[in-house]
Amino acid sequence: MGNQVVSSALNQSIRTEFIRHLLNDVKCLELMLERKLIESGIHRIGAEQEISLITENYRPQNNADEILKDLNDPHFTNELALYNLEINLDPIELKGSSLNEMETNLRRLLNKASAAAARHDAYVLLTGILPTVSKTELSLEYMTPKPRYRALNEMMKGARGSDFSLHIKGVDELFMKHDSVLTEACNTSFQLHLQVDPENFVSEYNWAQAISGPVLGVCTNSPLLLGRELWNETRIALFQQSIDTRRSSYAVKDQISRVSFGETWEEGTIADIYKNEIAQHKVLLCREIESDSLKELAEGKYPRLEALSVHNGTIYRWNRPCYGATKNSAHVRIENRYIPAGPTIIDQMANFAFWVGLMKGRTIAHSEVQNQMDFEDVKSNFIKAARYGKGSVMNWRGRQVSVRDLVTRELLPMAYDGLENAGINKSTAERLLSIIDARAVGQTGAQWSIRNYRKLKRTTRKDDALLALTKYMYKNQTEDKPIHEWPEIPDHPPTHEHASRVGHIMSTRVFTVQEDDLAELATQIIQWKNIHHVPVENQKGELCGILTWTHMQRFDKEAEGNKNKTVRDIMESKVISADPEMLIKEAISLMKKHEIGCLPIIHHDHLVSIVTIKDIKQYDEDQSA
Repeated sequence: MGNQVVSSALNQSIRTEFIRHLLNDVKCLELMLERKLIESGIHRIGAEQEISLITENYRPQNNADEILKDLNDPHFTNELALYNLEINLDPIELKGSSLNEMETNLRRLLNKASAAAARHDAYVLLTGILPTVSKTELSLEYMTPKPRYRALNEMMKGARGSDFSLHIKGVDELFMKHDSVLTEACNTSFQLHLQVDPENFVSEYNWAQAISGPVLGVCTNSPLLLGRELWNETRIALFQQSIDTRRSSYAVKDQISRVSFGETWEEGTIADIYKNEIAQHKVLLCREIESDSLKELAEGKYPRLEALSVHNGTIYRWNRPCYGATKNSAHVRIENRYIPAGPTIIDQMANFAFWVGLMKGRTIAHSEVQNQMDFEDVKSNFIKAARYGKGSVMNWRGRQVSVRDLVTRELLPMAYDGLENAGINKSTAERLLSIIDARAVGQTGAQWSIRNYRKLKRTTRKDDALLALTKYMYKNQTEDKPIHEWPEIPDHPPTHEHASRVGHIMSTRVFTVQEDDLAELATQIIQWKNIHHVPVENQKGELCGILTWTHMQRFDKEAEGNKNKTVRDIMESKVISADPEMLIKEAISLMKKHEIGCLPIIHHDHLVSIVTIKDIKQYDEDQSA
């Protein structure tokens, strides 16, 4: 959506006029295709690099606006959250040394971003999902203060009619509600653009869909969210659920998400794809359009199709059809949106070379892929790759084959041929595609993160593990090692090195009991699990009391008269609690003041954790070590 000012679709007159322009834009595009006014025979590449901004303690920074102002460069723009920025690379004709040129430009701009960030106590990290993002950074105060983001948030919530729900199952499970679209900001990607000939657009687009599963499978880099191990590329599930405007009902009906892989093979032209999207998705955002595209076309100009661009910007296909125009020409392109940021620049460029090579290397045998593969298999491949990454098995042209074998034996040779067909220097192709080969038989970013996170969790707290993981991501990234060369994290990283708030040292796995439970059950749980504090909840899931080891001992002494007592009868109902954002030193003072051994942690009236004297002592020991 760029920097255009948009309005929520509440003003009926603006909405009506906007829809009229939207329909005219589709008619205009059809006329341009019919009259062959869209570029053909020239192919350009481009990219958008999303970056995370972190503090010296490897947690999200929140000063993107300051850094953007310092940069003062049109290549840079805001993202949804204040801990992200986006770099827009200039398009380059695909030939000769174009991939090297793009890599040089990307490195130059990232170096510029790093220098500006350093002046504002921030650092640049490339990763699909920043491991240290917590619930705190998902609050509205971290949203970039731009009208278009507020409007998007209002309209998405209005269309849904309720708060957003996340329910992602992997090795762990994330199940939560959220009051804004800001969970989408956890996602950072390296978006690839390829200009294609308009007369072949649908054929090229279907091929892009077909290769999405295996390409994603070897590029996954986002397995963690809020400390949970979920999908190898959790971004895929998170993005859809973060901005899902569909309403649940008692009726069983098909509803297409605004974030979608698609439902079937495409037919016709790019204009037909846009027609389908307009038919399936109502207008969420609109703006006043000054120029009429049909009138501009009649005057011999290349219209920007502004209304169509705004609407297309609220529909998030993983392979997005795009139209663009300058003063002298118009073009169509495919935007690959599923590739994550990172792990390094060289990994990203290898991903780019692999995808472009496959797009340009399609053989005659693959020319009518829609007649060779069921679309359901193609979509299934994509979902399996997002869930299981390189470990998934693809349904590929009537046979089942692992991502590793499909990439190394069939797709990489095709990509080499494609880059040669495009005139890319042989040395460049070998340098970049050899990284894909090594990764296919070695490790992806997701595999490195999962293996090291599991290892770290065995000896340290979850927050410490996430910090260590992010620290070594940054270290390896600055050394520019491709992911297949990243070593394991040392066995004993520093613990609690950067903890400052209660949320950093708490555990979110808490044993609780209900106030109506039999007291004997509660005391047995205390003994079985060897815990000294058990929070008590009411029927609404709200904290209403606390049970301690002392309560258990007292109950056991009076066992004869306690057989029918409930937890409510023996619990302490006056509970001192804290918020995850409370400073650790404030929590210590609170516990000393009230002479208590634990602090239940409450967020939005619901229990999320408990911090005990044991946790505080461990923190003190780590700080003094």
